[in-house]
Amino acid sequence: MSQRPPSSPDAAAPDAAAPDTAALPVSLDDIRAAAEALRGQVVETPCIPSRTLSQITGAEIWVKFENLQFTASFKERGAFNKLRTLTEEERRRGVVAMSAGNHAQGVAYHAGRLGVPATIVMPEGTPFVKVEHTENFGARVVLKGANLGESQIEAERLVREEGLVLVHPYDDAEVIAGQGTVALEMLAAAPDLEVLVVPVGGGGLISGIATAAKAVKPDIEVVGVEVEAYAAVAQALRGEPPHVGGDTIAEGIAVKNVGRLTLQIIRALVDEVMLVPDAEVERAVALFLNIEKTVAEGAGAAGLAAVLNHPERFQGRKVGLVLCGGNIDSRLLAQVIMRQLVREGRLIALRIAIPDRPGGLGRITSVVGEAGGNIIEAMHQRLFTTATVKSTDIDLTIECRSARHAAKVVQALRDAGFGVKILTGGV
Repeated sequence: MSQRPPSSPDAAAPDAAAPDTAALPVSLDDIRAAAEALRGQVVETPCIPSRTLSQITGAEIWVKFENLQFTASFKERGAFNKLRTLTEEERRRGVVAMSAGNHAQGVAYHAGRLGVPATIVMPEGTPFVKVEHTENFGARVVLKGANLGESQIEAERLVREEGLVLVHPYDDAEVIAGQGTVALEMLAAAPDLEVLVVPVGGGGLISGIATAAKAVKPDIEVVGVEVEAYAAVAQALRGEPPHVGGDTIAEGIAVKNVGRLTLQIIRALVDEVMLVPDAEVERAVALFLNIEKTVAEGAGAAGLAAVLNHPERFQGRKVGLVLCGGNIDSRLLAQVIMRQLVREGRLIALRIAIPDRPGGLGRITSVVGEAGGNIIEAMHQRLFTTATVKSTDIDLTIECRSARHAAKVVQALRDAGFGVKILTGGV
């Protein structure tokens, strides 16, 4: 297998020794058996090219829309594949899983379909939409722990005290095999793909994908993506202890503890693990919405974020992205959209000092309107201002067509004699 060196100090490459695939915990036959079992149980989601994303990135981009699963995530695949292997006695006892949301919904949904009682332990900060959806599938939800690692402690306690069967979100051979079916479908739809870019949390998805893809097409590259705050896999590959934490929009891959099985497969089969900043993930979420008219959660957009953040690594190549989930809180999505408008200079904030007498604001709005700007918020600042007692500051939020248009709106105000201070926006 050809190994590429890290493309930046933030990237990590697995060991360069040729892998002994016979010693790995999951095989291509396991994944093909999972694919047969999953037929009719999950959606065979589309994997199609994106002309506009290809133009933006300089690569030929194909997107696997796993957000179109019933629970809006690839996690259904591994969850069902694990549940189908339970004995009758294990089904009667019930299952428990720890999850930030997508694995929770996958287990809850398919456990309900199979008549298996399910308990899901979720971190206390899990988005409300994921908690609500999990409960709606009939599962008992326990909110415990600040992160997935602490939730795992509670899940293991329930295994001991209530006799439940643990359905691990990633460190389980049956779960990994189920996730690997994503790669089989991608290569069936686009056999010429050269690189697969896969979000990495605990490693279940990339382990399954790498196992399947390398067996079907040995020269294909598999690149993992973590957010900078949660680089547990990259750290493990460098032999470093995990040092992760903090807020991230990609909570679905905010994992501290890498799986034992998954790390074994990643070391053998994954070519590189890249890190991306949260701001790039936000941009990728907005691009998926604006260009593909599809909703991606932070983890689901991490692959596109890597291509945007490291364009030289993928330029001119045929790249498959796994949009692995679309469960994002609507309030958070609204913030992402508005923040992206600010970054693009389509939403600007200005402060204008004017004499505090009638007609001042009217003159400003006339100038902005004639320049084609749309004022969406206006606020007087009479007390908290550096202006004189006989003047006032007007804070305006203005919507523009582009950064170039925003600059014209600002210039129109200055040409009209107003002193303009730009508070934020790409002007």
